[in-house]
Amino acid sequence: MATLITNPDQLKEVLRHAEPMPKPEKVLMVTPDYFSVDYIINPHMTGNVGTVDKAKARWEWEVVRDKFRNFGLTVHELPGEPGLPDMVFSANQSLPILDADGHHHVLMSNMHAEQRKEEVPYFEQWYRQNRYEINYLDAENVLDFEGMGDAIWHFKKRLLWGGYGYRSSKNVYLHIAETFDVPVVALELIHPAFYHLDTCFCVLNTETVLIYPPAFTHAGLELIRAAFPVVIEAPEAEALKLLACNAACPDGRNVVIQKGCNEVNKMLKKNGFAFHEVDTTEFLKSGGSVFCMKLMVW
Repeated sequence: MATLITNPDQLKEVLRHAEPMPKPEKVLMVTPDYFSVDYIINPHMTGNVGTVDKAKARWEWEVVRDKFRNFGLTVHELPGEPGLPDMVFSANQSLPILDADGHHHVLMSNMHAEQRKEEVPYFEQWYRQNRYEINYLDAENVLDFEGMGDAIWHFKKRLLWGGYGYRSSKNVYLHIAETFDVPVVALELIHPAFYHLDTCFCVLNTETVLIYPPAFTHAGLELIRAAFPVVIEAPEAEALKLLACNAACPDGRNVVIQKGCNEVNKMLKKNGFAFHEVDTTEFLKSGGSVFCMKLMVW
């Protein structure tokens, strides 16, 4: 069902007929050997150049990794590379895709920031070693695409949510829909501090999503609310300062989230989720937290 979804009624119909898709059981993470804030490419980085405590960042990263292991997920570690401090945010360089026949594909990113373009080939090498079919974008037609930073799968369904406006071009989603025969919901992002979809939109299970509403247009919010019976709204302080919506829920119940998101955690508990607090303070300096630090793969 290759289509770009633009209205709530259309989305409801697509959801009723969406094909099931198994949740990933593997995680790809990049070691933080070279993580630092060396430049400013998003508002969160301002004032943080040269301030990363590398030993603390390593400890924080290992705690996040071990959380995923504790959930029974297999964690693959890709070594970081010198000169690529943001490579640790492994959600951004690709979009892994499992087709209806169970074949593994990946769409490689066209990174928006010049400083991050050299990260992509290292991920491509990993995918080749793991027998994924590699797909590329035509840079003349699709200027920007930053993988699962902006393209997020609905839980257990072949439906993709796609953010655009800052790091990814809208027309990439028509390409994805047509190439991989998957419906895509395109959401315009309008708040510069929430430059990736994964900073303001976290799918928790088939029925529930965690969002920061001011990051979206009115039309985008209508689409989100048409798809999810339960919409948890993060307050500004937790969404902006703690990146509450950059949490991760790999199994539909357990949510790994930056510590201190007390209001969000209350709402998670009320809706039947277990929250697991971690400290990603060093990574917040670069504009990322739990979701950015991992990539779910099949």
